[in-house]
Amino acid sequence: MNTFRTILFTLTSLFAFAANSVLCRLALSTEQVDPANFTAIRLLSAAITLALIVAVKNSTNLSKVSQFGSHSGAFYLFIYAAGFSYAYVSLGTATGALILFACVQFTMLLKGWLAGVKMTRQEYVGIILSLLGFLYFIYPELEKPSFIGCILMGLAGVAWAMYSLIGARSTQPLLDTASNFIRLLPIVLITLVWSYFTTDLQMSLQGWLYTIGSGALASGVGYAVWYVVLPHLKPSIAAVSQLSVPIWAALGGVLLVAEPIDLHLALSASVILGGIMLVILAKNKR
Repeated sequence: MNTFRTILFTLTSLFAFAANSVLCRLALSTEQVDPANFTAIRLLSAAITLALIVAVKNSTNLSKVSQFGSHSGAFYLFIYAAGFSYAYVSLGTATGALILFACVQFTMLLKGWLAGVKMTRQEYVGIILSLLGFLYFIYPELEKPSFIGCILMGLAGVAWAMYSLIGARSTQPLLDTASNFIRLLPIVLITLVWSYFTTDLQMSLQGWLYTIGSGALASGVGYAVWYVVLPHLKPSIAAVSQLSVPIWAALGGVLLVAEPIDLHLALSASVILGGIMLVILAKNKR
């Protein structure tokens, strides 16, 4: 893959990750989509999209897709998707993306530390800086209803980190991802049937478009593009590039959801992401 395509694919996937936050907020806050319906339809549309991609690439693999993925991977994927949706009922776009990204990185760092990975002084400084920024960010939320949203998004971040750690061992990432989404179809169908008999799945056209867009494009296509470009990126570059996701999500929230970015959020994001960058650069240097 040439340099131009690598940059193009990387930017496309990062925008897709940020778009998930924006589309979720648009669906839940603007169109009042139920978070359970959003989760189920998002997972269903992503599963269909990934199955189509697998079928186009190699139709013989689609019949054997159940041999890939894992129950643990599907479990963490579901916890991430559900926590993500319910958290955004009370969180702003930028706030949710920042909590999600920070918790993913903290979980991966903790997993490495528990596995006996030694850290340098710069890494410790970066971790402490990020934790202080995170505490500063969370403190004003302790007495607000959005604190529950913070907890749910933190849980989603931990689940996504565990899902990513499982995926890091994958030799067939696209097939494993498709399989994990497909494994969740029984839960998805039960949720949709329950919603149909209780709420008639009432949703505006815009709500349907936002929800399907989050699943089919931002999740299905976004993950597929990321897996294509990932082998062509150094781990440090892949990690640093994801620092931009909360920023893109914040800009999307301002432009599309009319959400302001206050000084508290800007300072918190700068400290947290700056600390994480110190850790990533230290690992790259080592």
